[in-house]
Amino acid sequence: MNNAQDSELRIRMLAKSELSLTSRLGYVALLLVASAMTVIVVTLLTTEPGLPGRARVAFVIMSVIGVSWMGLATWALTTRRPLAARDRVIAGWMAVGFTSVYMIGTVVVALVARNPSGLAAMAGGLLLLALAVGALRKAKRRFAELAARRVELEREMRSGPIS
Repeated sequence: MNNAQDSELRIRMLAKSELSLTSRLGYVALLLVASAMTVIVVTLLTTEPGLPGRARVAFVIMSVIGVSWMGLATWALTTRRPLAARDRVIAGWMAVGFTSVYMIGTVVVALVARNPSGLAAMAGGLLLLALAVGALRKAKRRFAELAARRVELEREMRSGPIS
């Protein structure tokens, strides 16, 4: 096998690994869970007229978060080309952003309520934020590895003999 064919085979293997069945099933699960959560929250928001203002705001925020996750899952499932880990970077940023919103909420609750449950929520939020930042860093690292590998394979294809 010559260099160009070897490079093409490696590119196909990389593309196949990015479009694996496991990834697709994960996005289907994300879509189903996010859809169910969003339907429940929107149903509560629309059928309970006596909800306090703070609860309405929280439900609207949760609905926006759910719709965002649904959008990411739909995009990932309908993309017809290798995702090259870009989806993971987007998901990482979403996780950091949404967890930050949660942290802001827990800080406000802890300051207003001044009780141990508010502090416990803050501690849990800090843990979730640390996990989200870790996932984002990992996704960025993987994206950079794949981008570097792509450049390397393109260079090999240009310099290799064509038969």
